[in-house]
Amino acid sequence: MNGRSLAAWLEYIERQHPQAIALGLDRVREVLSALKIKISCPVLTVGGTNGKGSTCAMLEAILGSAGYRTGLYTSPHLLRYNERVRVAGREADESALCEAFAAVERVRGSVPLTYFEFGTLAAFFLFAREKPEALILEVGLGGRLDAVNVLDADCAVLTSVGIDHVEFLGDSREAIGREKAGIFRAGRPAVIADPRPPESVLAGIQRVGALPILLGRDFGYANQGTQWSYWGPAGKRPGLAHPALRGGVQLRNASAAIAVLDALRQRLPIAAKDVRRALAEVNLPGRFQVLPGRPQVVLDVAHNPEAAAVLAANLGDSGFSPETIAVFGMLRDKDIAGVMRAVAPRITRWHLATLPGPRGADARLLSSIFLELKIQAPAVEHDSVAEALAAAKAEAAEDDKIVVFGSFLTVAGAYG
Repeated sequence: MNGRSLAAWLEYIERQHPQAIALGLDRVREVLSALKIKISCPVLTVGGTNGKGSTCAMLEAILGSAGYRTGLYTSPHLLRYNERVRVAGREADESALCEAFAAVERVRGSVPLTYFEFGTLAAFFLFAREKPEALILEVGLGGRLDAVNVLDADCAVLTSVGIDHVEFLGDSREAIGREKAGIFRAGRPAVIADPRPPESVLAGIQRVGALPILLGRDFGYANQGTQWSYWGPAGKRPGLAHPALRGGVQLRNASAAIAVLDALRQRLPIAAKDVRRALAEVNLPGRFQVLPGRPQVVLDVAHNPEAAAVLAANLGDSGFSPETIAVFGMLRDKDIAGVMRAVAPRITRWHLATLPGPRGADARLLSSIFLELKIQAPAVEHDSVAEALAAAKAEAAEDDKIVVFGSFLTVAGAYG
């Protein structure tokens, strides 16, 4: 068992539960108790439909800039599983991950764990050993029944509430908000960065007795051209540089991250210079990431209509190109039509790519939805993202723009 490679462990844990997703905390609680580990640092839990990854990256950057040894658990990954578990800004190495998987396997007995649950418990094992001074946890799906929610958040942030994962969370913002509000705890701050939170979120905060910190009421931001300003529970922070992550929505994510740290300022004090430096240097691949060279290639993991609308706005703000060429692939259980519809006004031609795996949508399915929507642009089907990107590059002029989007798998395929 201890001699398994990381690839072998990942293949093994994928087979340990009959369902890819099985929400619930009982299994995770049982195995966590058997691990007999203790995490005593402040826990920052980040939930939301979109913006979670960016907010986590900013929290990690600010805390790291201030000198704190920080643990970060995120999902999914782009290229390597190691990306999901970071300590002090560095990805966990393969041997550490294998050791953590073996520790979970030794104590779980007959408890079936999903891939995400197994990985979450392994991450907790590593964090307990590494003893970070702050721990940032990104919710995988929903909130109330997500595996990371077995740890009580000292401060939880909800970045946004949109329609996604309807088969697990419900088909309305109210239903989804009710699930996401499950990460809040009594007497602890609940930062809400959604400008129009569903009533179910506010009711969830009140029901559990959390301390609401609401965008527009308790914290906020103002775009001032080349700079921006923040105000919140600890006062004002004027003259901030725009985050290195591109797109107007990143000011909202940045203000949410600062509001979290404002709420925890007694335990994790942060200097203004640390915020400035961190936001200027923060990096997160696949979020309106512009690759060097011409034609310009933009990578974005947008995979639901809300994220696609943000991508469309960012494309509109990114300067004129004679052609904007899409390399597009999605998972079949996502709202493909909603994503296409949101981005279509910004795209002049499409390359539709088949994604690998049982959930990957075939290019023919994408093409049939494209035709149903009556999108007035040419579209070509391809067997892979790599093939689609090569075709897009072959037809693009130097001043054109290529945007690769629709899934983490689509962006990963563009890295080749």
